[in-house]
Amino acid sequence: MSGAITFDNVSRFYGDVLGVNRVTLSIPPGITSLVGPNGSGKTTLMNLMTGLVRPTRGSIDVLGVSPQDPERLFKIVGYSTQFDSYPRGMTGFQFIQSYLRLFGMSANDAAAAAMRVIERVNLAEAANRKIAGYSKGMRQRIRLAQAIAHDPRVLVLDEPLNGLDPLVRSETIALFRAWAAEGRHVIVSSHVLHEVDSISDQVILLANGYVVAEGQIRGVRDEMREHPMQVVLRCTRANEMAARVFGADHVVEARLHADGGGLLIKTRDADKFYTMLNHIALDGFVIESVAPADDNVNSLYEYLIGGEEPTR
Repeated sequence: MSGAITFDNVSRFYGDVLGVNRVTLSIPPGITSLVGPNGSGKTTLMNLMTGLVRPTRGSIDVLGVSPQDPERLFKIVGYSTQFDSYPRGMTGFQFIQSYLRLFGMSANDAAAAAMRVIERVNLAEAANRKIAGYSKGMRQRIRLAQAIAHDPRVLVLDEPLNGLDPLVRSETIALFRAWAAEGRHVIVSSHVLHEVDSISDQVILLANGYVVAEGQIRGVRDEMREHPMQVVLRCTRANEMAARVFGADHVVEARLHADGGGLLIKTRDADKFYTMLNHIALDGFVIESVAPADDNVNSLYEYLIGGEEPTR
């Protein structure tokens, strides 16, 4: 069985409407976040890898299994969508047990497995309550329980942290990390970028149906040579420092902080900039701190789509 999820020149159109276009990816194990505003193609990408829609062109491979072979695929994939869809009148326990029975488990084995997974998402006290009476966060957790119930190798989760209170959110992220630490794939979508920074091993940035960047956050940033890197500098004699650094051909902006105690600098070549700082420090400038301002998904996304942060 292959160890990656691959897309080979995949496009999906809904009539004349573009879902995703010319996507070529190889997604390794770990936590991968699909990032982009509504309409960027995140859900289409998830539906393609879970076989809910077929590509207009191109091919997809999920750990050696084609999404067009649903019987094999759903033995290794768990999918939690954003949308509620439950048989009327079912309790959380009945919902998970009936799902597990689809995998050929006996009633007793399915019942035991259902309780284990419900406990894992901290819903044991509500297991015998009807899902219709659950809060939004509880419904989110019972969907997650369904996704992990059959112990899949791949978890595909559409906006899985929506509606969760801070404690449950932290516990859910810990579950993702534990799952990924076992060498599994955890693929989550989000448009809340600070969450992505905190949980992702790698990111895939989408805009208007296209993959605009992929990889580890810092690795993606390092490849974007055409975009200036932002550096926050705290120092003495900030006005003189601004004049000094702005003379370098790789520095495109040097802006004073409001308190006069530092600068925000944009440079096209971080290595040259840091080397230059070493020489400046020897000339008597006291440099208190230097830190990248944009080693995060939010700033990458702003660079890539023209400075507009995804809508929350």
